[in-house]
Amino acid sequence: MDISFFVFSGTGNTKLICSLFAEKLNGMGNKASIERIKKDTLITAEPECLVIAYPVHAFNAPAPVLSFIRRIKKSEKRPAAYLIETSGEPLGLNDAAFLKPRKLLEKKGYDVRGFFSYVMPYNIIFPHSDGMASRMLSVAKRRIESDAATIANFGENAVRIGAFKRIVSAILRIEHPAMPWIGRHYKVTNDCIGCGLCEKNCPEHNIRISNGKPVFGNDCSGCMGCAFTCPKDAIRISILDGWRVNVKYDFNTRPATDDEICHYLRSSYLRYFHKWENRTENHLEIIRT
Repeated sequence: MDISFFVFSGTGNTKLICSLFAEKLNGMGNKASIERIKKDTLITAEPECLVIAYPVHAFNAPAPVLSFIRRIKKSEKRPAAYLIETSGEPLGLNDAAFLKPRKLLEKKGYDVRGFFSYVMPYNIIFPHSDGMASRMLSVAKRRIESDAATIANFGENAVRIGAFKRIVSAILRIEHPAMPWIGRHYKVTNDCIGCGLCEKNCPEHNIRISNGKPVFGNDCSGCMGCAFTCPKDAIRISILDGWRVNVKYDFNTRPATDDEICHYLRSSYLRYFHKWENRTENHLEIIRT
């Protein structure tokens, strides 16, 4: 089966998850491909199975993802579609980020059959420890085996999204019109070396290098790719600068133990880790016996 992943990923976490999915699906005999969602990305050939992946922005899908879906041609064949999201915290409110993409895909004639939510380290608010990042990825790798099988078999994976989640998501969708204004006021410090990495990585083509320094336009989506990956930590993200994260996570370090989990939403992280670690261990035990 041909499975097309279209991925919006500013700092690489969502792309990493999809790469693991594609590796597993290809190992099952499928043909999985990955393309990054950028400002001008189009689907040129209707896929047998479509997977759209993105990080959660304020309990919503990023605006560029919605714009991408609106550019998709309507299908008469009702192909299967799945949605994958990544978020920095294991909160049920993040499920609301599936609402708008699902609605738009269904209008385009797609059969949205499943939703998968993964926790990956923050690229804004505060940096997780390398141990936390490593444990998140470890859980993701455990989960992907069964989640990839769901996609390969056109299985269903429903998510219940109640009224409260919908209301919070609707209110915070103000981020979509707000981010272009906020992004327009990004600045660089004198530490900037004009390397152009921010311009190269920006999915919205919102950054250009002029006179050796980046200039920020009016199309910022808040992906944080520029600030997160700047080799000199020279980008200041306007009114969000108190939440700026500039770090390279080491996913190969020892996973954090329960005692090393951060205090912020500690019980939520522990529930998430234990849920999937126990579930996959039980699944493996069934296979062995």
